[in-house]
Amino acid sequence: METRKIGSLEVSVVGLGGNNFGGGRLDLEATRAVVDAALDAGINFFDTADIYGGTKSEEFLGRALEGRRGRVVLATKFGMEVDPKRKGAKPDYVRRACEDSLRRLRTDRIDLYQLHQPDPDTPIGDTLEVLDLLVKAGKVREIGCSNFSADQIRESHELPGYGAACFVSVQNEYSLLHREPEVEVLPECERLGLAFIPYFPLASGVLTGKYTSGAHASKGRLSDPGRSRDRFLNDRNRLIARKLAGFAESRGHTLLELAFSWLLACKPVASVIAGATKPDQVRANAKAAGWKLTEEEIWEVDRIAPLEEDLARAG
Repeated sequence: METRKIGSLEVSVVGLGGNNFGGGRLDLEATRAVVDAALDAGINFFDTADIYGGTKSEEFLGRALEGRRGRVVLATKFGMEVDPKRKGAKPDYVRRACEDSLRRLRTDRIDLYQLHQPDPDTPIGDTLEVLDLLVKAGKVREIGCSNFSADQIRESHELPGYGAACFVSVQNEYSLLHREPEVEVLPECERLGLAFIPYFPLASGVLTGKYTSGAHASKGRLSDPGRSRDRFLNDRNRLIARKLAGFAESRGHTLLELAFSWLLACKPVASVIAGATKPDQVRANAKAAGWKLTEEEIWEVDRIAPLEEDLARAG
């Protein structure tokens, strides 16, 4: 498995997301099976969040990694609402959130601690200052942000220098079906030397290829009509996915391989994290990053899934 850098951290180019662990989706034993498959496949980057599975994701992941903590780069997030009293990025809460995550993950350090979303009620400098203290205390190795705009990323790096730790990564949604980060966020990451970590790289399963024939989701995030299903499993996305699948197959590859390898052709992208509910999915994801696309192939993908159309839909 190829590796890339997130700050000082060396991570596998395919990571495992923990959003399926706990919360009624995967129990502890099923989580263990998925984690075991990831480690066996050479994946060392595990990403979760305190809100996933109602805090059970961190707990299950910590238990599944017991005795093997030294083999992995462990990332988690804070800031979204766990409950009415546990949310945001005020310094006192950040300290509490970190201690809670350390306890649930059964570890003495978090390798990458990420602010899950901007907190409009807290100056970013206050959050960075307390994160710096956590780094100096050895409880956190590197810090990152998620769901930040280019302006917010820039602001966090242009604060008066008081010795605070700086974000080394940005985790935003990015896929062949959602290319908006290419306009401002990715160029800002490249300018500042930040690693980019795409979430929803498979557009919630649409880019696995299982819906290109018109099949409907039988379970999971897209099984019930609603906002998530409408956003991902719509006619436009089905059509583009079908065309991309044909393009990949004509070159001896799968749509899944195209989805991973296209993202990894983007210079700031460090690791593509995807959730999984079965060991076979993990193994397929781990093998999907080996296609080195040529400039001509990237141009053809741009023609099939144009950025301009994505922006028009968002606008």
